[in-house]
Amino acid sequence: MSTQQPYDQHPYQEVLVSPMYLAGSNGTGDAGFAPVARWPHHYLDEGPCQLLVTSPDQRIRIGWFGDDFELWKITAAEDAVSAPRWTATFNHVTPAEIVAGLTTALAHDYAEADAADGNGRFLASPSLYWADAVRPLTDAGWTRDGGAERGTVEILAPDGQAGVLIDNRLSDWDDETVTLWAGPPGWGTRAEAVFTARTPSHLIAATAAAMTDSAPVLRERHQLDRKVEHLVTLTPVGPTAPQISRAPTPLDVRRTAVAQAVHRAARAPQTAADLRVMAARSRTATSAQNRSSTSAHTLGARPLANPSAPRHSR
Repeated sequence: MSTQQPYDQHPYQEVLVSPMYLAGSNGTGDAGFAPVARWPHHYLDEGPCQLLVTSPDQRIRIGWFGDDFELWKITAAEDAVSAPRWTATFNHVTPAEIVAGLTTALAHDYAEADAADGNGRFLASPSLYWADAVRPLTDAGWTRDGGAERGTVEILAPDGQAGVLIDNRLSDWDDETVTLWAGPPGWGTRAEAVFTARTPSHLIAATAAAMTDSAPVLRERHQLDRKVEHLVTLTPVGPTAPQISRAPTPLDVRRTAVAQAVHRAARAPQTAADLRVMAARSRTATSAQNRSSTSAHTLGARPLANPSAPRHSR
């Protein structure tokens, strides 16, 4: 439910959006890149990938495709030149705050990894139990949908506007098996995070946990799709419009007149003694001015010595 005025009136007004999973992207990847801010950044001039952030050994790669439907592509491999062991993609509607759930977990796994054996938890095999990957959702009250296709599991949020689809059918290692989603179906409304079969379960769980975060996120109103706006709660951050000045009332006029009178009175002499002091100051200033004028006239009438004239010794 929106608590703000119509969309067209204040398109650039900042609002807090809740639930976060329906907030959409704000057009930047700042929140998603923040957990790996100290990792090497590679800005690419050519190709669809505009920014590539890698772990120092380049086993983890986080790509930002600013103009693509799949805005994020994150992979992990045994070494810098090996094919990815798993891949996660996030589309252009997914809030970067959800991506941050995964990048935070990756940064932690990498920091804890033993560089000597070239391994890390971010390369662990997924759990045999699908429930481990989505436990944060079920713990938050999300429930299983009994109408899912055979061989799949679907779990829905209480509002029905987000969920996860798990494909438990036999698949190859690079098949997409887990899809987190939020929002109504549609190009500009449905957020999706997709994970391939060998993605470690705890990394999917970290991403899912971000979707259960109840904290609102900051957006400008025009960044929300109109088809989603009625599904979220918007809390304005600033004033909705500039204050319009009103005509002064008779009371305002009287208060202004009184203030001006008090100001004049404070600057004017209050007693006869004040008047005498002011008169004495005036006479002193006039006398000093006359003496200064006379001195200047005398100096002007006196001839100046010629500094170049020779001196005569006695």
